[in-house]
Amino acid sequence: MKISASFPPATNISESEISDWTRRKFVGITAAASAAISIGGTALFAETNTEIPRRKLGRTGEKVSVIGLGGFHIGVQHDEQESIRIIRTAIDSGINFLDNCWDYNGGRSEERMGKALRDGYREKAFLMTKIDGRDKKTAALQIDESLKRLQTDRIDLMQFHEIIRMEDSGRIFAEGGAMEAMQDAKRAGKIRYIGFTGHKSPEIHLKMLETCLAHHFTPDTVQMPLNVMDAHFDSFGKIVVPYLVKHGIGVLGMKPMGGKIILDSKTVTPTECLHYAMNLPTSVVITGCDKMEILQQALDAARSFKQMNETELAALLTKTAEVAKAGEYERYKTSKQFDGTEHNPQWLG
Repeated sequence: MKISASFPPATNISESEISDWTRRKFVGITAAASAAISIGGTALFAETNTEIPRRKLGRTGEKVSVIGLGGFHIGVQHDEQESIRIIRTAIDSGINFLDNCWDYNGGRSEERMGKALRDGYREKAFLMTKIDGRDKKTAALQIDESLKRLQTDRIDLMQFHEIIRMEDSGRIFAEGGAMEAMQDAKRAGKIRYIGFTGHKSPEIHLKMLETCLAHHFTPDTVQMPLNVMDAHFDSFGKIVVPYLVKHGIGVLGMKPMGGKIILDSKTVTPTECLHYAMNLPTSVVITGCDKMEILQQALDAARSFKQMNETELAALLTKTAEVAKAGEYERYKTSKQFDGTEHNPQWLG
């Protein structure tokens, strides 16, 4: 099956570009951030019409809050009403980007978010979730289950979750693969935009982008870990982000604190972690908020953010350089501890 291009001709790029990008790997994080300050002549950081600044989501035309509410963490509360309170407080405070996934907490995260989005809250949110299925049948079932749990007839952004193996992209784009289900859902009006996520390796992200290119498809968004440790070790920020910026693909940052593991290094504060990720050319930085005080911490960081100059950025990265170089605080890259589909291969189909 040939996938139709989702974007204007400006997204058509030569087939050698991604391979060349893989070889060069010379663009640093500071350069990436500087190059991204202006996209299409419009300042990336200029949208501050609400208390929480909003940024462009690639070339989609959407505006999303600089901070996004992580979906996994709103499914862990003992009291469901606390989950709902966190979600609604986030929206009332200016966060409009909501993250989720079909597999989070056995579906509980989506179910709770669906309940929170009643009473007019759905209209205020840009809703994203993810699926694990790699074949058409499995992917279609997961899309429909997510719609049901989230109590909506439309998901704004649906992403392929955990692109963590070199073979994942081939399975998704194969005949009878998950991309067919995604395109069917988009034509049916069930989803608006399509992207992918992963936390394992920049090379796997490049493989997925290369496969997208070969099928004349450009994703709307790409999600990856972007944090003060990533800058020093097998860096998504250095290898993947500049390519996305160049082609107008929305950059979704996740794991700004590495699931709190980065804080264990005792080198940086939560606010420094969030500000660093916001300083990159991210459309949104997705952060987990399992308590109201953690949500408040994220809101305060968004409101206080100011773009760092090169001196400030260098000083922050110097604090993490030594502890980051072996990937000790990025175990989602160096181990299988965080690979949900590795532990549950049935989710892939």
